[in-house]
Amino acid sequence: MPSPGPGPELPENPWQRSRRVLRLAVPSASEMLLGMLVGLVNTYLVGHLGSASLTAVGLGSQWAMAAMVLFSAVGTGATALTARMIGASDHVGASRVVGQALAIAVVCGLLSTFLLAGFAEPAMLLMGAHGEAVTQGATYLRIISLVFPVSALMFVGNACLRGAGDTRTPLLVMTVVNVINVVIAWVLVEGIGPFPALGVAGAAWGSAAGRLVGGLLVLALLLGGRDGLRLRWRGPDREMAWRILRVGLPASLDQLIFRLGMLVWVRMVASLGTVAYAAHQIALNGESISFMPGWGFAMAATTLVGQGLGAGDHVRAEKDAIFCFGIAAVFMPAMGIVFVVAAPQIIGLFTSEAEVVAMGSTPLRLIGVVQPLLAAMMVFSGGLRGAGDTLTPMLVNGAAIWLLRVPLTLLATGWLGWGLAGVWLVMALDLTVRGLVLFWQFRGGRWKVIQV
Repeated sequence: MPSPGPGPELPENPWQRSRRVLRLAVPSASEMLLGMLVGLVNTYLVGHLGSASLTAVGLGSQWAMAAMVLFSAVGTGATALTARMIGASDHVGASRVVGQALAIAVVCGLLSTFLLAGFAEPAMLLMGAHGEAVTQGATYLRIISLVFPVSALMFVGNACLRGAGDTRTPLLVMTVVNVINVVIAWVLVEGIGPFPALGVAGAAWGSAAGRLVGGLLVLALLLGGRDGLRLRWRGPDREMAWRILRVGLPASLDQLIFRLGMLVWVRMVASLGTVAYAAHQIALNGESISFMPGWGFAMAATTLVGQGLGAGDHVRAEKDAIFCFGIAAVFMPAMGIVFVVAAPQIIGLFTSEAEVVAMGSTPLRLIGVVQPLLAAMMVFSGGLRGAGDTLTPMLVNGAAIWLLRVPLTLLATGWLGWGLAGVWLVMALDLTVRGLVLFWQFRGGRWKVIQV
């Protein structure tokens, strides 16, 4: 008598779904924390050197993030394609994605190094820096740009691993990056033992060394094989490279439009003076703490939506993304309450200048109020990208930065004289609008039929 086949698959209960989501989100959130810690440590270590040093690191970091636009095109496409192929159990295809994505990443890294190392001082002047901030910022930018090709390997390699559902390996890599950064930056900024005190340059060398080791570590892991992915270079694959870029280029254009807007916006903030910009930079670092849960659940949504669609189950994909938002909408408002209650204490961790603490507290409180909308913006943007819909976030983010943030900041600072508080009030409005629009777009469901 033949044995009966397997029965119908039992529906997943909320506890099982939460375990599956948290297994992806918690390591991603922790990875985000460690990624932010590189900047936080550098800001903390140079904080006592004065406002000029804080401004130099802050403006230099803005240009470094602008360079990440090139990496994001490859990383977003690689994550979406890897997730789809893993969802369809196509491990050979997923490994093809890895090889082509890393090759493109190296080219992008080399281009970034050439541009930022060669034009460091003009880049700082363009941002409105002056005096010692220009000199220190150019030095910081030249040093960190040296390792961009290897940083690109780390960025894109981790993106591939997340697409495969492995968020623990990127977390371990970022742990190594942070340990190296903290040790080297601390020694070289302060001049401990036989080493000279290099100030801002010491912070840059710590960051560069950490990312260099992180990139090489990711490369070694993928060469050995990890979670069904194995790096094997078999020459250029134009069809696969185009598929990666077809998904990733709108995300890159999204980041380019957004970063150009951010550079204009930051230029407006810098025009308020060195003290105001130092307060702004510290408030940004404080705000970045709240990105941890948002990033974690956004990455979980990207992976789960991609894998759900790869398995042909768009209902599961949608439920997973909504569930990711629900958990993020609990954690991030909790962070917002901390910002509202303890803003001066958070700012005071990075500087002892009373004027900077006073000026930075109000912005941090403002951003604490809109944390639920920030969660919606991050998670639903991640879900859309996981489906391969990178055009919608591009249009929403581009419109928000150029039609809302830039003109209203000009109004708030130039005509109304609201200073740094006005800048952050506009940013809070921007985040609110983007969160609502991206939620509405995700619920519309057009992403369910996109082919990648």
